[in-house]
Amino acid sequence: MNELVGHIRADARDAAMAVDAALQPFGLKVLRLIAFRGPLQSSAIAKALFVDRSVISRQITQLCELGLVELQADADDGRVRMAAATPLALARLENVRGGEWTLSSRLDSWGESEIRQLTRLLEKLNQR
Repeated sequence: MNELVGHIRADARDAAMAVDAALQPFGLKVLRLIAFRGPLQSSAIAKALFVDRSVISRQITQLCELGLVELQADADDGRVRMAAATPLALARLENVRGGEWTLSSRLDSWGESEIRQLTRLLEKLNQR
């Protein structure tokens, strides 16, 4: 498990640096969530990533400084700010493939039954 986690962390670090040299892996995780789901409030991002809202606030600030996120007024309530990925962020994310070792590249060669078995075992491992 330690080796797998190490590969995943290294892949996340490399992918973050490919987007921007100053971007940390958790910032990439925030950016990918925003890019995938569309504009989000900080509270929704914090809830989705299981972290405190203050952590997201710092990440959003950095992502804005890097030109990867912009704050927009919510269409329903102009007082609410939504974090949205910029065109620059979307272009850079499109170019990120994650380095030589990626979990998705490893799973590409697996059959459907193997992936289902892995899913069942991970679900079992995650049970409390």
